Amino acid sequence: MDTIDRLLGEADQAWRGYGVGTADRATLAADLRLDLRAAASDGGDPAQLLGGDVAGFARRLADEAGVRRVREDYGRVVNTALVGAVLGAVVGYAILMAVYPVFVHLLDIRRSIDVPIQLAVAVAYGVPAAVVAAGAVIAVRIRLRHLPEIRRTARLMSVLVPAAGIVVTPITVGFAWATDYSTAPTVVIMEIVMVLAALAGATMVARRLSLRGRRPASDTSRPDATTVKPA
Repeated sequence: MDTIDRLLGEADQAWRGYGVGTADRATLAADLRLDLRAAASDGGDPAQLLGGDVAGFARRLADEAGVRRVREDYGRVVNTALVGAVLGAVVGYAILMAVYPVFVHLLDIRRSIDVPIQLAVAVAYGVPAAVVAAGAVIAVRIRLRHLPEIRRTARLMSVLVPAAGIVVTPITVGFAWATDYSTAPTVVIMEIVMVLAALAGATMVARRLSLRGRRPASDTSRPDATTVKPA
């Protein structure tokens, strides 16, 4: 049984690298397990049944089953999100600079109004952060529209990216406080790295979740396509 589990683990790793979706990997593994158990029951060597090249056998099995390979493209999705976030930051800064004088003018109309500091902070940080998140999501949705499940990825990003921003904000503020709010280049760069890491992590999680459980259309014209045949 340990040999069978090891072979299935190697096969699953090969399927992952080959871009086979989660649902199809489960189906292929279930069929392969049955055949390996049958071979072991007949006194055969399961490893020998796969011809000594588990990865190659797994890829051939996926091709014969007619499963469609999934393009995860984590690197492209993350890089596109980061580019969109940078462009969003520029737009967000411009919006903030345009809104700030208006905001101050409105406050000057009635000086008796006591504006909570939380509101000022929310405007100062919230507007750019919202535009940065929107830039990342829009860039991924439009620039990579040809990738499978990219719409779902963008929808998940619209939730996870702001959540990551909420989590990383107090961390960044705490780091700034620990450095006495220094504007030294190394400190500023570190703060930027924290924010970009949170954005990249949220994008990676969104992409991974969007592909989880995806079952691409398979070739149903060959019901025995996943049957294991001795090499």
